[in-house]
Amino acid sequence: MIRELVKIPLFAELGKQEIKTIADSATVRSYPKNTIIIHEGDTSDSLYIILSGKVRVFVSNDNGREVILAVQGSGEYFGEMALVDALPRSASVITMVQSKFCILSRATFESCMTKHPAIAVKLLKTQTQRVRHLTTNVKNLALLDVYGRVARALLNMATQQDDKMVIEHRLTHQDIAKMVGASREMVSRIMKDLTTGGYIRSEGHQITINESLPSGW
Repeated sequence: MIRELVKIPLFAELGKQEIKTIADSATVRSYPKNTIIIHEGDTSDSLYIILSGKVRVFVSNDNGREVILAVQGSGEYFGEMALVDALPRSASVITMVQSKFCILSRATFESCMTKHPAIAVKLLKTQTQRVRHLTTNVKNLALLDVYGRVARALLNMATQQDDKMVIEHRLTHQDIAKMVGASREMVSRIMKDLTTGGYIRSEGHQITINESLPSGW
């Protein structure tokens, strides 16, 4: 696991011996696809670092309606808020594919931050980025039409690969609908039109954005 932790940006400032100390105190677990790792309202206080795989972070109400807050992959982490305020979990997390995690207790991580303040600074930066992301999402929900929200979601999920923008482990139309606050039927119509127009291409589990998405639908 040491070789895997060395690649985690959060621990970039640490030496191999320090990472070994963390690895010795951590638990490694693997879970199959569609496993709930954290339930909203739980009182656990561990930090989960994604060694491999991908997860979906979401909130839901008593009627079962869900809103997807984020999709995270290898090298990212979740559960850090409970390390800071010791309050119940604010969201649920489910695996999208088979995934492996390094799980650190609150005591272990607090000790690590005390010895290495740079980790605390990185954690703060990540939290700031996530707050900005949520702020942008709220703005999009309030000011953009459904097409604009779908287009923005696709662009946010895409990463640059050579000269193309690619979305790996693409979400279902229902998942995208939960991200943008729309019906699955509306999202399916928009995705079909974008595919027919040659703007996007679906291959296996990936979506490739071939060219700039149109400004309106």
